[in-house]
Amino acid sequence: MRFKSALATVIAIGLFAPATMAEDAPLRPGWSFNLGAYLWLPTMNGTLNYALPKGIAGTADVSVDAGDYFSKLNFAALMAAEIRYENFSLITDLVHMDIGADSSRLRSVDVGGLPSNPLSTRTNSNADTNLKALIITMAGGYTAASGNWGHMDMVGGFRYFGAELRTDYALSADITGPGGHGVALARNGRLSGSQDIWNGIIGIRGRLRLGEGGFFLPYYLDLGTGDSSLTSLMFGGIGYQTGSVGVQLGYRYLSFDQKGSSLVQDLSMQGAYLALNYSF
Repeated sequence: MRFKSALATVIAIGLFAPATMAEDAPLRPGWSFNLGAYLWLPTMNGTLNYALPKGIAGTADVSVDAGDYFSKLNFAALMAAEIRYENFSLITDLVHMDIGADSSRLRSVDVGGLPSNPLSTRTNSNADTNLKALIITMAGGYTAASGNWGHMDMVGGFRYFGAELRTDYALSADITGPGGHGVALARNGRLSGSQDIWNGIIGIRGRLRLGEGGFFLPYYLDLGTGDSSLTSLMFGGIGYQTGSVGVQLGYRYLSFDQKGSSLVQDLSMQGAYLALNYSF
């Protein structure tokens, strides 16, 4: 129901907007290409559901909250590209990053199918989570409306999220198994896992021009589902284009809301971005 409601909103925006935009004008004729690189400074928040160490049935629930990006940034490569032929386009966005969150917390442990055992803040002394992620968004687009005001494209495609996660934790005591027998989770250790997530997406994107100069407002919104109950990517900001070179400053939000017993239960990354692009 959540995805269907969000999908209806995107479709409604896509159908209504062209009818309200007058003075249509053709885009640049023939082929055009746009290459971009950008710096994104997100915070990371989410909930992870790790399997317990090998040989122990059960799961461990970890909450992730990262507010200091630079102290835990190990690597980041962020690129975007567009190929356009008149009203038709193909876009791709690639994010490859290695980031950490030192404000993680082991919230509960479920051993052998027994009721979940919540852990208090006294039990938790420290936990660090690291995420290595490859996120690829690719979509085809068609210009539904264009004019002196700018343009709006309808897009449809897929998003891939490949995640390698680990959480190093320290507790004040061991977590015992059913009936107090054996150690289900040692007081110090590491939880780890990986997951590949595929989703189909639809959305809108474009630019709104600000007067006759080179300033514009870029916008993008997509929603999708598949392995996720819902995934979304949205960004907006302000930009300036002079000839073949452009710059943008804005805010970007990316989220995944998962189903069932997935390793990634929910994860969001949001923050400011700075982008440079070259068009030819």
